[in-house]
Amino acid sequence: MKFLCTGAQLPDNSSRGFDIGNQKLFAVRRGGQVYVYINRCPHRGVGLEWKADQFLDSSNSLIQCATHGALFLIEDGECVSGPCAGQSLTSIACREDAQGIWISV
Repeated sequence: MKFLCTGAQLPDNSSRGFDIGNQKLFAVRRGGQVYVYINRCPHRGVGLEWKADQFLDSSNSLIQCATHGALFLIEDGECVSGPCAGQSLTSIACREDAQGIWISV
């Protein structure tokens, strides 16, 4: 398991990017649950963020690709709108404990 951040560093309805080795990842917290994905759009293979740590749409209810506006469900990474509809982001197993958020790598 690899440490990402403390729970306080990822408030509810927020996102945050990480560089772990040569892998770019991002985490989103929604409803107290943490979701971690590889930071790579299935359409163009580019990073998703608008600017540092900003992966969500204006309502904080969907993940949005800054390149072409594709929208992804936070809970499972499925693309629900845009050129990669039906494809999904690659999820990374994670868990949270008193120390913080951990990923399986």
